[in-house]
Amino acid sequence: MTTFPEVFPPGEFLREELEARNWTQTELAEIIGRPVRLINEIIAGKKAITPETAIQLGESLGTGADVWMNLESQYQLSKVRGADDLIARRAGLYSRFPVREMIKRGWITASKNIDVLEQQFLEFFKIERLDGPMVFAHAARKTDTEAAPSSLQLAWLYRARQVASELITGPYSEASLHKALPRLSALRTAPEETRHVARILNECGVRFVIVEPIAGSKIDGACFWLADEQPVVAMTLRLDRIDNFWFVLRHELEHVLQRHGHDEYILDQEIESEPAHHINEEEQLANRAAAEFCVEQDELHGFIARVAPFFKEERVLRFAQRLAIHPGLVAGQLQRHLRRYDLFRKHQAKVRSFVTSSARTDGWGVVHTD
Repeated sequence: MTTFPEVFPPGEFLREELEARNWTQTELAEIIGRPVRLINEIIAGKKAITPETAIQLGESLGTGADVWMNLESQYQLSKVRGADDLIARRAGLYSRFPVREMIKRGWITASKNIDVLEQQFLEFFKIERLDGPMVFAHAARKTDTEAAPSSLQLAWLYRARQVASELITGPYSEASLHKALPRLSALRTAPEETRHVARILNECGVRFVIVEPIAGSKIDGACFWLADEQPVVAMTLRLDRIDNFWFVLRHELEHVLQRHGHDEYILDQEIESEPAHHINEEEQLANRAAAEFCVEQDELHGFIARVAPFFKEERVLRFAQRLAIHPGLVAGQLQRHLRRYDLFRKHQAKVRSFVTSSARTDGWGVVHTD
């Protein structure tokens, strides 16, 4: 931050000039033919020196008009430099953080006091300086190809960690999570069954939270670990569809089971946008587990071989019924495999209202507080 030398009002210099000459304010007023009140207000800093007054002071005191105009200009600039500093500090916040979005969501409290505002961002992101590095170890599903998380994504992740850290669960058990997978699989039959997910994961020691996505963040979910070895699965429900919910959830649970996301940032490419050979081994593993969970892949490949290219709705519904899963999951997997995202979209039912009815949720008008 730029610092400037202290600047005094020109009235103080005028007072010194009068004292040096042993003049009173009245005498100066008589010399220049102006009211005494004007001289008094200039010395008190209540009145600015105009060009006309500067000429009169310069002639009466023998200093020239420029001296007084320069003193007045420097003083007026000094009064607004404090505001300029505030502007620069606010600009610094807005350039690095999604300030308006965070205030709108209640993550940060609006304040006209820049010190208070900056302190809130330091505490939110757990950093010592506003220009300091923000480090967050996680494995996050994203649809873009950035090598590092954006400020929007980091804000969402830090909020997810805040919400998750306030949940109370038992110790994490990998064995329990493995045993819970069939129980979760049984919920694939209907959108409303997703309301049981939070309870089942809680019983395994997995903290499950929903945080509304920030527009433009493109993040669907994340897996990260708290300091006490508690895994967290956080989701945005950005795509409110039954197939996407189960795919992202199972993807993140695979990260938990593989203990990914402890020490490094892992970029998760969306399977529709990235060829498999562009995805790292950990992501391929998680994607395979997610796809197999949504629809048994051998069954899906057999179905495609039998009916292609005539994917009639009736056949899809019978196939889903035979597997005891919602047809939206079949629709989602067919879209992925065939790159036909227009197929059977009406069956991709919404699940957000059911999931958020039981999961710890922050967003859509609900602000999580302690």
